[in-house]
Amino acid sequence: MGWLFLKVLFVGVTFLGCLYRLVDFCCSGDARGQKPNFVIILADDMGWGDLGANWAETKDTANLDEMAAEGMRFVDFHAAASTCSPSRASLLTGRLGLRNGVTHNFAVTSVGGLPLNETTLAEVLRQAGYVTGMIGKWHLGHHGSYHPNFRGFDSYFGIPYSHDMGCTDTPGYNHPPCPACPRGDRDGPSRTHERDCYTDVALPLYENLNIVEQPVNLSGLAQKYAEKATQFIQHASASGRPFLLYVALAHMHVPLSGTRLSADRRGRRPYGAALREMDRLVGQIKDKVDRTARENTFLWFTGDNGPWAQKCELAGSVGPFTGSWQTHQGGSAAKQTTWEGGHRVPALAYWPGTVPINVTSTALLSVLDIFPTVVALAGASLPQDRHFDGLDASSVLFGWSQTGHRVLFHPNSGAAGEYGALQTVRLEQHKAFYVTGGAKACDGKVGPPRLHEPPLIFNLEEDVAEAEPLEEGSAEYERVLPEVRQVLADVLVDIAGDKTSRADYTRDPSVTPCCDPHRKACRCHTT
Repeated sequence: MGWLFLKVLFVGVTFLGCLYRLVDFCCSGDARGQKPNFVIILADDMGWGDLGANWAETKDTANLDEMAAEGMRFVDFHAAASTCSPSRASLLTGRLGLRNGVTHNFAVTSVGGLPLNETTLAEVLRQAGYVTGMIGKWHLGHHGSYHPNFRGFDSYFGIPYSHDMGCTDTPGYNHPPCPACPRGDRDGPSRTHERDCYTDVALPLYENLNIVEQPVNLSGLAQKYAEKATQFIQHASASGRPFLLYVALAHMHVPLSGTRLSADRRGRRPYGAALREMDRLVGQIKDKVDRTARENTFLWFTGDNGPWAQKCELAGSVGPFTGSWQTHQGGSAAKQTTWEGGHRVPALAYWPGTVPINVTSTALLSVLDIFPTVVALAGASLPQDRHFDGLDASSVLFGWSQTGHRVLFHPNSGAAGEYGALQTVRLEQHKAFYVTGGAKACDGKVGPPRLHEPPLIFNLEEDVAEAEPLEEGSAEYERVLPEVRQVLADVLVDIAGDKTSRADYTRDPSVTPCCDPHRKACRCHTT
């Protein structure tokens, strides 16, 4: 009952637009000094090779490279899905989409979001005495109780979904580009473009439950995020309470911000500039942590999924993970797919005095592991009425072990097959594909879907580019195949007996965020 009262109280003060100032940063307690703080930074559509520490050809991530030298770098770290909403849902729940119900992206008009009976990381930590804040892209439902303020976050500042899902006055770089928001009747009600563009409703910026800017100015968004993040860290550090800050960046998703361009000899000027802008933003957050709570704060940086296929003009680098077999068949090897380029992501851990410095970990880990690891480090408890796909990676972080998962499952995230289906199995160094193809590339073309029974199997230790599958009938193939079949059958039985959820993907135009429906594109500025 007390929890319900507090939730109602938070709702009330948020409608007054002042929740951020009223969050209890001033209540002292003995948790400080005993429980660590957590800063989780999630990049969007960042390629494994976009991190200079991973790929020598990248020269745009000085701050992240410094973090890698001062902490731990993971080279076999994976997103839980290859597209936005499912990956974020898994980060916050530690569960695959077949369990938490989020199997594909939510829309601007989506009525639902991350199912309400799923427990988020923020809810667990808040119950353990943490101050919780989120900054950036949510994309797990914006209508009613699906909003971040009702999912465990005391404060929220950001955009409700991807920043290409609404028009702006500063569209940034995309290929092909989308136009700016209409400003008057002269723009007309029907404008046609080379790609799907949102022209009727502007992209909103929220502070808690209130839209404070619509359309948001993308060119200034990174600096706003940096300011809000440093303010949160400062206030929380002075409060005597431990904190969780989840920062979900707009970078490197298109459209790319058009600020601070500089010459790039590789011909990737907009992408390189955006990568440097993201790196500066992360550097500002790390600097604030170092000045205020250096030895008691764990900073975890990773990505939600890989970039669009490298043949796109504004795509990131997947490094050596080219998905050669698939691209030779005319398909995409990156975002939405279960090729390594679609889900192997950069990942860094930084915690001076606790995480060893300048260490490269080869442990097989996942975004799924963030939930159970943070819960364990916080001394909190996992919900007991459900199963989790992530593991507590503390022993890896402390340098005591190089053992992560033996098995990972990669769900379909919008390519061929059923949403959320576990179509690809990673078993130690082997990887088996039951379905390939069907992903839409940024040029609009869709690779042909292909079903594989028996599955394609690659040995990633010998063929990290996934260029040549093992020959069916070979001794290695025949040894691995029954193990793959068994672990897949086992997890499906486990999911069938688990407490699972189903997301509401129905749509209704009336739930579209709009601060002033009487103005073109819902324009308003309240800040």
